[in-house]
Amino acid sequence: MRLVFMGTPDFAVPTLEAIVTSGHDVALVITRPDRPRGRGQKPQPSPVKEAALRLGLPVDHPARLDDDFVQKLKDLGVEAGVVAAFGRILPPRLLDAFPQRWINVHASLLPKYRGAAPIHRAVVDGEKETGITTMLMSEGLDEGDMLLKRSVAIGPDDTTGQVHDALAELGAGLLVETLAAMEEGRLQPQPQDGCQATYAPMLTRADEQVDWSAPAEAVHNRVRGMNPWPGAFTVDEGKIMKILRGRLRHEGLSLPVSGLPASPGEFGQPSLSLSGSSASSYPAAATGSSVQPGEILQIAGDEVAVATGAGVYWLSEVRPAGGKTMTAGAYARGRRMGPGFRFG
Repeated sequence: MRLVFMGTPDFAVPTLEAIVTSGHDVALVITRPDRPRGRGQKPQPSPVKEAALRLGLPVDHPARLDDDFVQKLKDLGVEAGVVAAFGRILPPRLLDAFPQRWINVHASLLPKYRGAAPIHRAVVDGEKETGITTMLMSEGLDEGDMLLKRSVAIGPDDTTGQVHDALAELGAGLLVETLAAMEEGRLQPQPQDGCQATYAPMLTRADEQVDWSAPAEAVHNRVRGMNPWPGAFTVDEGKIMKILRGRLRHEGLSLPVSGLPASPGEFGQPSLSLSGSSASSYPAAATGSSVQPGEILQIAGDEVAVATGAGVYWLSEVRPAGGKTMTAGAYARGRRMGPGFRFG
């Protein structure tokens, strides 16, 4: 099939490569213009442009998707367009430019998580599975008829980066399946149930900050949901500290699952305990005072136990503003923190 491809980030590269490998004719690759990146801020091509040039494909990055550009695409004589993470709304006339229309590779099980950040939102929400849906593009945001769908499990410690890579490969294969079924006339587009739709808007700065009053599992989901980009953070005496990794654990310190203790006595020995040989020399508990969300409970080896709204979250790897990545334990000892210190 003769195609036009639209895409920009890493996520779209396996799909472009799969289209070429499967023998389809890519008449043009459309991507975002080169942008400043890295040291020196020199203009760098998008990952899709790099892949297209490596594959010997023609590339364009139009400033406007206007009528002149639509006519240019029509003159290429293509049958369909493929979109994978392009990041721009296509105008109605462009949507109708080809006989087989435009196929979108969307990183969710539609109609759930329509929008710009479906992978991040699914991990932050603690979803146990997500997937890829190929769909016919329409004027509405990710509202087009669905073509094929495949799911993938999200493990309890999986990060957005890991899910992203799995979905990128899954999407490449599913797009090739979709094109084959389209050529053979086997596709039966299915309308989405709008009543079941949820939305995954672009991330904001507020999405990155850990809310220590939330349960430990929600804190864990936010940290892994923001990994590797943009990174979750907390505040240490007015300064940002990125949280790169952490974990839930069932041994060692424990808090009542329904919330923080209401009185000092509830959090003293023996309701709080530490097991294992990695315990630091710090006191075992912040006894004698009420424990607040965000408060350090223990520094044990490379990890730091922090109280949440329900349970304990263990920080493993952090990066202070302008600093290097280090273990949470090394950070806390360097800052001379101890039990009772509270993150914002």
